[in-house]
Amino acid sequence: MNFITKYFSELTTDELYAILQLRSEVFVVEQDCVYQDVDFKDQKSLHVFGLKNDKIIAYSRIFKPGDYFKNASIGRVVVSNKERKFSYGHHLMKASINAIKTYFNVDEITISAQKYLKKFYETHNFIQVGEEYIEDGIPHIRMDRN
Repeated sequence: MNFITKYFSELTTDELYAILQLRSEVFVVEQDCVYQDVDFKDQKSLHVFGLKNDKIIAYSRIFKPGDYFKNASIGRVVVSNKERKFSYGHHLMKASINAIKTYFNVDEITISAQKYLKKFYETHNFIQVGEEYIEDGIPHIRMDRN
C-alpha cells in the first residue's frame, strides 16, 4: 500500500469524495451512528490516505498542536471493512505518526479513541488518560503518546 499525505487544498475532488465516502461507509453506516462528519475541520488538517489498486482504503486526518488538542492529534482513523484483515490499520497509524513528525516536528500526540480499540492503539505506544466518555453515542477514551 502506498500512503500519501496532503493538505486539504491539495486534495483532488475525486480524492475528497473517496475519503468522505469511506468515512461515511464506516462511521455512519457500519457503526450505525448518525453524526455530522463534515465538520469544517478538514480544511485545517493534513490528510493521510492509503491507496491499494488506486483506491483509497485507509485514511486519517492529523492536526498540528493546538488545532484540536494541546498536542498534535490523529482522528478519523478508518480502514475499509474488507481490507482490515490485512492489518492496514497498523500501517496507517505508522504513516500518521510519521507524518506528524515530518510536518510538525513533534512527538507528543493525543487521540480520542473508540474504547474498543484501546489495545490496538496501545500497540502504537498510546496510553489511556482519564476516564471513558461518550462521543456521538460511542464510548471513547483519551489516549496520549509521548
